[in-house]
Amino acid sequence: MSNKVDNNFSKDEQIRYSRQFVLPGFGHEAQLKLKSSKVIVIGAGGLGCPVLLYLAAAGVGTLAIVDHDQVSLSNLQRQILYTTEDVTKSKALAAAEKLKKLNPEINFEVIEKKITSDNALTFFAGYDVVVDCTDNFPTRYLINDACIILDKPLVFGSIFRYEGQVSVFNYQKSPNYRDLYPLPPTPDSVPNCEEGGVLGVLAGIIGCMQANEVIKIAGDFGEPLAGRLMIFDSHTFEFTQIKIPDQNSRAKIKSLINYDEFCGIATNPTNAMKEVTVQELKALIDSGADFQLIDVREPHEYDICNLGGELIPQGEIPHQVEKVSKDRQVILQCRSGARSGNMVQWLEKNHGFTNLYNLKGGILAWAREIDPAMPTY
Repeated sequence: MSNKVDNNFSKDEQIRYSRQFVLPGFGHEAQLKLKSSKVIVIGAGGLGCPVLLYLAAAGVGTLAIVDHDQVSLSNLQRQILYTTEDVTKSKALAAAEKLKKLNPEINFEVIEKKITSDNALTFFAGYDVVVDCTDNFPTRYLINDACIILDKPLVFGSIFRYEGQVSVFNYQKSPNYRDLYPLPPTPDSVPNCEEGGVLGVLAGIIGCMQANEVIKIAGDFGEPLAGRLMIFDSHTFEFTQIKIPDQNSRAKIKSLINYDEFCGIATNPTNAMKEVTVQELKALIDSGADFQLIDVREPHEYDICNLGGELIPQGEIPHQVEKVSKDRQVILQCRSGARSGNMVQWLEKNHGFTNLYNLKGGILAWAREIDPAMPTY
């Protein structure tokens, strides 16, 4: 480490960041830019954990952690900020607690709210870089459009099974997410990680790539991955880089919209999906009511914990529609309510069911509110 005195950094900071101070092309100048930068990370899950760890370690001055979810046991396979003791805790709060121990020199801001069209512009306005670590299409389009309106650089990452993607959008007017994906896929065409699986280490690889891009942008050095999409196949260890054409989609974004509707997810209150709460389900069970409970998870999930419902995995329902009753109340459930909700909508649309209800919050809500001793995953 250099003996040069820099009044912009405390003695501890000079020791902490000594390996970056001596980097050619980085040094004190880039470190000072990092120290004065403010970065907001949307999602403290598989991607968000490594992003937050490395940004905190590198010395980003202010880190905002946005996540409204709680830690579950199945998260621990890839969400490396958390331990078994953190299960049921707020992800954003648990992440901030761990990161403060890693680097007490920086500021942390915790936002335990879901990003929506009503709050995104307000949340993003005070930050220099936005990092998308989310896992659904409506939120990705929302984050992208908010960054365009505010002219903020966006570091994007996504993972599914063995493949990960990384890019930098809207950096000095570079192409954005809509140039890459002008239209979202249909809601039932792309399963999420819960349905399709994901290799845990892939989240760390892609998250580290995202952190690398944030540090380059905030530190103003190197060449960010703007206008390019990096695709990594962890199964074959192959990297593919493609150029993103500028479709001038930026000019069309003037305001935030209803992104669930844009992505084909039903939100019309008059046609809203019917739901029951876990308290209502317990009351039905306790009263001996005549209803059908269908669990749409996979057999290995059912073996971990179940509510005694009839197991018909999501992928088998289209071939076993006759098993779903039409003359009594039917409640579909899964781990969180997402898969069962999709199946309620699919059955209503394609087979005319009018007696279906989704279990709000799924088996996670049951374990949290009715039976805390139930094992979850």
